[in-house]
Amino acid sequence: MLVDVSHTVREGVVTYKGLPPPIICDFLSRRESRAHYAPGTEFQIGKVEMVANTGTYVDSPFHRFADGDDVSSLPLESVADLEGVVVEVPEGTGRRISEDAFRGIDVEGKAVLVRTGWDRHWDTDAYMEGHPFLTREAARWLADSGAKLVGIDSLNIDDTEDGERPVHTTLLNRGIPIVEHLQGLEALRDRSFRFFAVPVKVERMGSFPVRAFGRVIPTPLAATP
Repeated sequence: MLVDVSHTVREGVVTYKGLPPPIICDFLSRRESRAHYAPGTEFQIGKVEMVANTGTYVDSPFHRFADGDDVSSLPLESVADLEGVVVEVPEGTGRRISEDAFRGIDVEGKAVLVRTGWDRHWDTDAYMEGHPFLTREAARWLADSGAKLVGIDSLNIDDTEDGERPVHTTLLNRGIPIVEHLQGLEALRDRSFRFFAVPVKVERMGSFPVRAFGRVIPTPLAATP
């Protein structure tokens, strides 16, 4: 079973305050295309104008570091077919997600997806303010413990009031991609799954939208006695 955990990119949706929403339109409409083809044959060619940080997207090291890998250089093994684990952050925990949230969880070689429930505010003003985020210490713990990718279902994996962006700095410096603006992670909670978040292979892009999803691994049926 495949579980989509990404937001739909649509005309006018604001992902991050201050960044423009995407413009989605026809480059060649079906009506206009009829002049190029046989009677009864028509096509649509679309056009999208957007910033790279739109919808659910992956951050590569180049997003933070000028000499880091851009999205076209990310090894597929870093964003595809990763063993995944969902880390639940209970309500009332507060905005700061410390390393204590991950202690006792085997994250080595895994896509670690942090479920905060903040995705319920997507496409509202509330989404833009007071979001949960990881601490500097949590990022260091994840990197030192061998996490392969880290994702979150909120506005930013960092505290946007901290201009140093320590979580991005720590993870991307260690070559660990970040996926932000996930949604619906409860569908993968407590399940065995493989995670995919592959961007288009575009040079000189530090971030790019992805169709993020988990492939749930069926639990073997118990043998009949």
